[in-house]
Amino acid sequence: MKNKFNKLLFLFALSAFAVSCSNDDDNHDDHSEETAQEYKYLRVLVSDEKTTELSFINPVDGTATFFNAKFPKSALYTTESGRFAGIIHRADNAVETFDSGFEFHGDHVDTKGTPKFGALTGQSLSPTHFKSKLGELLTFNDGDGTLSIGKESGIHTIGAKFRTVNAGLLAHHGAMASFKNGTYAITEKDNSVTGTLPEKVKIIDNTGKTLFDAKLVTKGIHGNATDGTYAVFGSASGILVVESNGNQKYIAHPADFGTAWFGSIIETAYAGKFIGYTAAKGAYLIDVVNKSVTPIFENTKIMQCKVSYNHKKLGILLHSGEFRLFDLNSLQAEKTANIIAATAENSTQKPQLELTERFAYITSPTTGELLQANLSTLAVTKIKTSATPYRITIFGHENSAGH
Repeated sequence: MKNKFNKLLFLFALSAFAVSCSNDDDNHDDHSEETAQEYKYLRVLVSDEKTTELSFINPVDGTATFFNAKFPKSALYTTESGRFAGIIHRADNAVETFDSGFEFHGDHVDTKGTPKFGALTGQSLSPTHFKSKLGELLTFNDGDGTLSIGKESGIHTIGAKFRTVNAGLLAHHGAMASFKNGTYAITEKDNSVTGTLPEKVKIIDNTGKTLFDAKLVTKGIHGNATDGTYAVFGSASGILVVESNGNQKYIAHPADFGTAWFGSIIETAYAGKFIGYTAAKGAYLIDVVNKSVTPIFENTKIMQCKVSYNHKKLGILLHSGEFRLFDLNSLQAEKTANIIAATAENSTQKPQLELTERFAYITSPTTGELLQANLSTLAVTKIKTSATPYRITIFGHENSAGH
């Protein structure tokens, strides 16, 4: 009798354990569904080459809403807060702003009205280089060498205009960078090099007054980025590093570069670390503190080289249609796959790439589509855009929690 009781007790315990395990399985967090779709409060904005149409895309459900900018063929950028986009009409000397309608509050996102154009606009000669730091929107105006500055806080202020800052520069194909103390590094041209590229960088305040003159003179500058402490410029003389106190130094290019140099510098999520890209060599990690340049992907057939929205990954799209994803902390390759058809190197309009934590977005200029590639599975979904998509930016927030 005692043995029968012990057996019954054992079977009861075993049954309870099995139920408990089953319940644990039911309650276990399964993130596969989360990563299979984009964040709720993220949007993609696409301009058009031939028309004024802007495609405002919700990548969660694959729908597009269409707006009309002032001019076609606009460049698109996202502001520091992530809420707004800057729309740059270089050929038409104009700047517009656009509101995603999503405002980030630390742990959640509030919806602020509907997506729409901002009231803040700019009028300047060939606005070209766009940056956004410390709540400001900045363009460098190639036509006259001035800066234009607008405030994110004033984007919906009726009649708001970008303010012009004249630092006494000659017109050139220039760039600027903001420091944490509110000053700016700005390129200047002295005509020691023929053409439109500048040769040096000085520090100014927000009135255009020179605080520190240039200390180094290069053989040409193009491309720059800043983390607020260091402003890094691509230069034919070496990688030019500028600090707000006026200090300037070079970081040497790799020994096998010859005459090649980085024409694009890109910010990362890591202090003092930047991406240098040149079509002649490939993509490299620049460590300003250690004065080192480390190869990430060496290839001369790169079509697009972009950091992810959170600046922690690097996406590279080759003319062959191959896509590669790299982790910027480890510099290790995470994904490699052919996800689009090959693009001719002499093609006038090429696919444009941007990526989030979960997806890569690639325009298809010939089919009027935005391709959404899942970075986990590399499965591709097509979203209809305007007929000839031109440029792309991601804005909003990598967050799905509402108020």
